[in-house]
This record gives sequence, C-alpha cells and structure tokens, in this order.
Amino acid sequence: MSVLPLVFTSGWASGINAYAVVLLLGIFGATGISDEVPEALQRPDVLIAAGVLFACEAVADKIPYVDSVWDTVHTVIRPVSGAVVGALLAGQSGSLSDLAAGAVGGSTALASHFVKAGTRMAINTSPEPFSNIAVSTAEDLGVGGIVSFAMFYPEAAAIIAAVLLLLGLLILTFLVSRIRRFLRRRAQRREEKQLAAHGGRPPD
Repeated sequence: MSVLPLVFTSGWASGINAYAVVLLLGIFGATGISDEVPEALQRPDVLIAAGVLFACEAVADKIPYVDSVWDTVHTVIRPVSGAVVGALLAGQSGSLSDLAAGAVGGSTALASHFVKAGTRMAINTSPEPFSNIAVSTAEDLGVGGIVSFAMFYPEAAAIIAAVLLLLGLLILTFLVSRIRRFLRRRAQRREEKQLAAHGGRPPD
C-alpha cells in the first residue's frame, strides 16, 4: 500500500493531537496541495469543528493537571480518529486494505497517545507550569511539521515518526516512578476532597 507511510505518520500524530491532524490534512486537500486527502476531510463543517477543537486543546494541553484530564478523555478519541483517518486515506471501499490501514492508524495513535499521556503525568509532578507549556508547544509544532513533511516525503516522515515513537516509549519506561507519584498525588487529592465534603470525617 503506497499510502501506508502517510497512514502511519498520521496515526502517530493523531495520538498526540488528533484535531491538528484532521485540520492540516483537510487544509492540504482543500487547497490542492495534496490529492491524497479524501473529500470527507475537506468538508467545511469538518474543518471548522477540527479548528475549534484544536483551539480548545491548545489551551487545555498547557495547563498542569488539566492536560492529564484532557488526555484521559481522549484515550478513546485519539485512537479512533487515527483509525478513521487511516481508513479514509487508504480509500472508502471497505476493502481489507482499508481495514488494515485503519488498524495501523489506530494502533499507532494508541501507542503515541500513551507516550504523550504518560509523559504529561511525569511532568505534572513538577511544581512549575512552564515545562507543560514548553512540551505542549513542542508537540504542536512537531505534529504540524511531521504531517506537513509527510505530504511531500511520506516515507521519510514515517521513519521519523517511528523513531520518535520508539524514543517516546523508551523515555516512558524511565518515567515510571514519576508517573506513579502523579497517580498517588491524584488519589490523595480525591481523598482530601471526599473528607472535605464530609466535614473532615471519612465517608461511610
């Protein structure tokens, strides 16, 4: 499948920012820069919805702890988006190759989503907010750059995306202790809120 490198790259990018992927692909298709983009992604309503949601994510993704809540909500959305985009890029005939492309896009999006969400949990153990802003901005620029690059050099972009995904998974293994610390803090905050709601007494 000649479109597989683009499917893989879009899947990786969808796991980080699915709305940016849909918006960029739609713009590239609507402006005639690429003829690989299906018409379903070029529709005005799709572009408007993707643009609004991208703006929401751009804000939420830079606020400590809010970004992790946002990631939790998108645990299903990002892989599904990666699968749908992958299937659309491969074609809309419902053939086995389309389903395979959807599986590649979805599984790649799921893997990169876990890297992103886990990394954010580790970063949120730091008291300052600047690292969240820096990482979020880097992710936005990275997604935009890789997806744009994939329009012209899909094979090279897929290699870069694969390397970044592998590096992300390796980094995630070194951040396990900080992720556990984040989860403990979140559980502690929930307990404190429950105690406050019951006047300082443990709930029955």
